[in-house]
Amino acid sequence: MALGSIILTGGTGSRMGADKALLDWAGCSAVARVAALARAAGAQIVLTVGAGDYGLPVVLEERPQGGPVGGVMAGAAAARTAGCERLLVLAVDAPTIRSADIAPLLACGGVGAVFDGLYLPMVVEIAALPADAAADWPLARLVERAGLTGLSSSGETHARLRGANTQEERTALLADLLAFEAAQKGGAD
Repeated sequence: MALGSIILTGGTGSRMGADKALLDWAGCSAVARVAALARAAGAQIVLTVGAGDYGLPVVLEERPQGGPVGGVMAGAAAARTAGCERLLVLAVDAPTIRSADIAPLLACGGVGAVFDGLYLPMVVEIAALPADAAADWPLARLVERAGLTGLSSSGETHARLRGANTQEERTALLADLLAFEAAQKGGAD
């Protein structure tokens, strides 16, 4: 199945105090890091959903800032039009996710999967998304109605998957990212 990816960027960033997509994460913007993750996962197309222009194709929600389900449904429609049958949904506020973190989602059979208690990231067959989904639905309802499998996560993986909505969360994730990249660089020498 052809895989597409959407990056939800439609939040206001009020808790962070800035546009989360443009925040610097060790020399790279959040949106660029998330897009690189999507490409590494095999996404044939990477779209952002929200009003911002981040150098990637943009999908506008029917009701701006109407909620993540509205973003998922708008992005899914655009990905389907581009020939994708499966969708990797990522949030821009989780730029430290690693390929290994989302590998279980991509490998899960059935119509798709999420991690228990976290509805993003998500992998879903576009055809499984309920046609009557409303923008104001909670993500939990969309996940349930689509029949996605819940997978477990723990520890620092869970923190990366959850992402950063506050400066405190960003500080912790950035420290983890810098340590990981230093270890990777040290191993390459």
